[in-house]
Amino acid sequence: MKVIAQTGREDIALVYILELDSGKLVECVESVQPPIPRQEKWVLLVSTLFGCPIGCAMCDAGGFYQGKPTAKELFDQIDFIVNNRFPNGIIPSKQFKIQFARMGEPALNPAVLEVLEALPHRYHAPGLMPSISTIAPAGSQSFFERLLGIKNQYFSNGHFQFQFSLHTTDDDLRDKLIPVKKWSLDEMAAFGRRFYAPGDRKITLNFALARHYPLETNALLAHFSPEIFLIKITPINPTYRAMENHLESYIDPAVNYHQDEIIETLRKAGYTVILSIGELEENQVGSNCGQYLRAHYTVDKKMTEGYTFPLIQHN
Repeated sequence: MKVIAQTGREDIALVYILELDSGKLVECVESVQPPIPRQEKWVLLVSTLFGCPIGCAMCDAGGFYQGKPTAKELFDQIDFIVNNRFPNGIIPSKQFKIQFARMGEPALNPAVLEVLEALPHRYHAPGLMPSISTIAPAGSQSFFERLLGIKNQYFSNGHFQFQFSLHTTDDDLRDKLIPVKKWSLDEMAAFGRRFYAPGDRKITLNFALARHYPLETNALLAHFSPEIFLIKITPINPTYRAMENHLESYIDPAVNYHQDEIIETLRKAGYTVILSIGELEENQVGSNCGQYLRAHYTVDKKMTEGYTFPLIQHN
């Protein structure tokens, strides 16, 4: 394995393009959340596929799909970042989050489960907390059943973060944003009720919310109990796919949303609501959800809202 290129800032996020022993390229990320120091919270984002076959309307990784990394190739990404910072394998961060979410739908790669089973034994990391974000593709029941057992065995009592990506409560528009067969809201809710146990973190329902794409409180209440599920609302990050599909973010990072009607209605219904707006520089680095450096470097007309940090090539 070798580093092909990298971009970013030490105090925000670094994105690496790695060439694995197979000759395939993969991207991984390490990030912090200013002003929280790395000793408090350190986040790794691992690619679970080579590109992604899903083709979500706001994600630049779609269209580059070249297969599934092995468990070794997943660990190559994690080990590379860990060894750069903590070569003795002792990770002192109070929260050491590994998000299987740089590019690729994790439920399409069973090797993710192999890695989750091995993680607790690989490093000395008391703050270890894996994170799975999924659209719940159709036919992935066996993946999630095994994931449930792994969570219960190794990551109970708040040491695992599980997220369904919905983006809207309108079924037709959800199909437009996520153009593959996937679980219904009922199926997600039923599995979530089984996945959640006392002491666990609530299951996240993620909405990268676009204007004119509804987030209806009553539609959520019909399926998802506020006792088990929480709502996370994020901006649509600047990506080429979002531009092509004319998606305008509902969330503007420069606006104060404390009195937002959607958020207030959700909270009055009993939901915990997280408005997740990261550092704007992450868009410039290209480390945010949906961004993909290789997509940026294949287009002729470059955007100016994201991917503006220089790419440092390695020999």
